[in-house]
Amino acid sequence: MNKKHILFHLSEARKALEELIGSSIPVPNYDFGNYRGDMEHLYQHINSASNARDASAQATSQCSEEDVHRWRKFPIDMSLLS
Repeated sequence: MNKKHILFHLSEARKALEELIGSSIPVPNYDFGNYRGDMEHLYQHINSASNARDASAQATSQCSEEDVHRWRKFPIDMSLLS
């Protein structure tokens, strides 16, 4: 497992979640469009941590646009309801 990559994306997800809870949602004009964008950002990091967990350090540091798009999709190899 590429723990450095996993920790980077989980740390970014934590920051995004803390900002979402602490300063975004409480804003009076925060609407569904804002929420959707924030959730997409959060899930991109969580999904990247999962999907690229076995990618080499070189692959994650020199990733292509195709890699980024593939890694940030919802994981298909994990069941959330097991």
